[in-house]
Formats: sequence, structure tokens, C-alpha cells
Amino acid sequence: MNDELMIDVRDLHHAYTHGGVVEPVLHGIGLHVQRGEFVVVMGPSGCGKTTLLNIIGLMLTPTRAETVRVAGCETLGLDEALRTRLRRDALGFVFQRFNLLRTISVRRNVALPLGLRGMAADGPVDDLLARVGLAGMAHKKPGQLSVGQQQRVAIARAVVGRPALLLADEPTGNLDSANAAAVLDLLSEVHRADGQTIVMITHNEQLAVQADRVLHMRDGRILD
Repeated sequence: MNDELMIDVRDLHHAYTHGGVVEPVLHGIGLHVQRGEFVVVMGPSGCGKTTLLNIIGLMLTPTRAETVRVAGCETLGLDEALRTRLRRDALGFVFQRFNLLRTISVRRNVALPLGLRGMAADGPVDDLLARVGLAGMAHKKPGQLSVGQQQRVAIARAVVGRPALLLADEPTGNLDSANAAAVLDLLSEVHRADGQTIVMITHNEQLAVQADRVLHMRDGRILD
């Protein structure tokens, strides 16, 4: 076992079943991501990128695999309580659709992961909002913000608990080029300053330039 690996995936297969028809999506995936590495995964729609990310993020159980180790823990065979604990304590997620709770304030949205861990929220949340350029927005609701500001809130929420691994699924997909570049700059700054491991899915080759490594997927396989 390599303690320097944040992600160690070997011979990963997954298939979906629709109406009794089995649709294979991932075919013998192997993926190794070092701690502190920023990796971008690129590929056309339907190639299996999001399925792979959901398995790494413990939101989906693979059909079969030799191993799926995340943050030093073998996830195959974990019961749901342990999977939930690992997601809560070690993982952060950024989605294309933000997934913010629109009825509560920006501050409370960002504080949610800390509350789930029973941690104090005020200091870390306010400091982080200032860091992402939203110090004056703490009491606003997400709907009062621009889409670029909402994505910055989503990133702040994902990193407030300092997770070991940040998973980002097309985090700039709903943004214009200027806001997309700003979000990438923010993720890169988090990576440099906090040493977090990041795995990001994107279609945009221009957004991959700040990554340590770019992997390409096609037809359920990693080509690199």
C-alpha cells in the first residue's frame, strides 16, 4: 500500500441497468492520484467521467473492482454508515449546478459541513468568505448572487472543513469565460495554499492548464 496515494483505483468496472438491459460504462479503469496533486479528467459526454467521480466520491458503488482506496481507506465493502462518515470527514464536492440551499444565507450554506461535524463555524466561515471575495455577501441568499458568486460559495462550502480530497464535476459548466477563469484561479489557489488534492472534470481544455496532470477518457477507459 502506498501512503502517498490519495486515490488508488484498480480494475474498476461499472454498468447501469435500464429496463433489463445492461449498459457497461467503465471498463477496467486504473487511476492513481498522489496526495496534494491537482488532476483534471477530460473527455466527451458519456465517456464515464462523472460515473468515475461518483464512485471515488462514494456516491455510487462499482459493479466490480480490485480496489477503490480513497484517503487511505479501502471503500469496497464499507457499510453506508462508514461511507457517509468518510464522505463527511475527508471529501469535498463542487458541482456544476452549485447545489446550494436557496432558503438560507450564504454564511449558513458554507457552514453546513462544519455543523455536520459538530465544529464551530463563525470564524472559519467568515475568513473563507473574505478569501473568496464574498465578505459582504454573508447574509444574502444564493438567489441574490450572480452565478459566478454562487459557484464561489459552493467552493467555499466544499473546502471549509479542509477535506483531504476535493472532487469537482464540471464546476465551470454554467459560467461564462471570465467567471470560469476566476473559479479555476480559486481552485488553484486552494490547491497551492492548502495542499488539497483535487480531481476536476471538465470539457474545457483552457481550464486544464493549471493542473499538475491531465487525463483523457474515452468509451469508459483512461487513455493516458
